[in-house]
Amino acid sequence: MDYVSALLPPVVMAVFFTALVVTIVKSQGGPNKAKEDAAVDAALARAESARQPGGAD
Repeated sequence: MDYVSALLPPVVMAVFFTALVVTIVKSQGGPNKAKEDAAVDAALARAESARQPGGAD
């Protein structure tokens, strides 16, 4: 029975990791993709504009 206790944690971790990957893949795209892309673009624009004034002086 030692082999069961030795194999159980990696198997459980593999199952949860697979479920995580499946969830991430399923949540990509869809009706919220444009809204998510717009939020990322806005955040990048804010970061870029905050970096510009102190940049190449």
